Amino acid sequence: MAGPPLAVGLIGYPVEHSLSPAFQQAAFDALGIPARYELWPTPPESLDERFRALRAPGVLGANVTVPHKRAAFARVDHVAERAQRAGAVNTVVNRGGTLYGDNTDVPGFLAPLRERGVPLAELVVVVLGAGGAARGILVALGEAGCRQVVVANRTPERARELAAAFGAVASSLDHRLASHLARAGLLVNATSVGWDGVSLPLDAALLEALPATALVYDLTYHDTPFLQAARRRGLETIDGLGMLVHQGAESFRLWIGQEPPLAVMWQAALAARRAREKPAH
Repeated sequence: MAGPPLAVGLIGYPVEHSLSPAFQQAAFDALGIPARYELWPTPPESLDERFRALRAPGVLGANVTVPHKRAAFARVDHVAERAQRAGAVNTVVNRGGTLYGDNTDVPGFLAPLRERGVPLAELVVVVLGAGGAARGILVALGEAGCRQVVVANRTPERARELAAAFGAVASSLDHRLASHLARAGLLVNATSVGWDGVSLPLDAALLEALPATALVYDLTYHDTPFLQAARRRGLETIDGLGMLVHQGAESFRLWIGQEPPLAVMWQAALAARRAREKPAH
């Protein structure tokens, strides 16, 4: 008789908005793996208890999202080099009660750019934000060998700290950013501004400073006012769904040791997003 399914889930607070269960479960089902991907909403005061539970037999591990990526880094036994550089963990693997932490946001962020053949090594890249997501992106851009990276944040001191840690240039989010945007081949929104479908992470007028060939990338995995404003300017855009699926596929590979069924994951993620975007009747 078959035992209970293997457990894996998403640790964050909140997590109800996530598309991860839809495409991760589709991947397990497609390969006939008896695992259940669950949502594990975890307030900060319950994080230690949640990580103790990850060590139990039958638990594959977890994904970790906002606001726990930095805290997860301190709660695993071993940390992969890219997670070490980012100072953040988004994937935990349980191997016999020992927890291994990795950061699959790094390859996840790069995958959609590489699929489009974006010549990152030749580009100046401007990153909006200085939080955990921005740290992972700066690791990825460092791996790609970008010509220059500029970090812009509403709090200039945070931009300066992050830029110093990664050998980047710091900027404020005001008119002084325009000179950097004028040289940029890629603009990345690594803030959560835009999730509400209303806000912009910077003054839309600043988009006018970008070259016509620039690419605009928002880590949010639905269409945002930022992406809409960029398209009105005639710029090519990328939303965050590709990054989400690719980071999830890399997590799957780490948990299972098999190649993930990427096409299945994409199909499930797109279907889940469409269902989420349907207006209520």
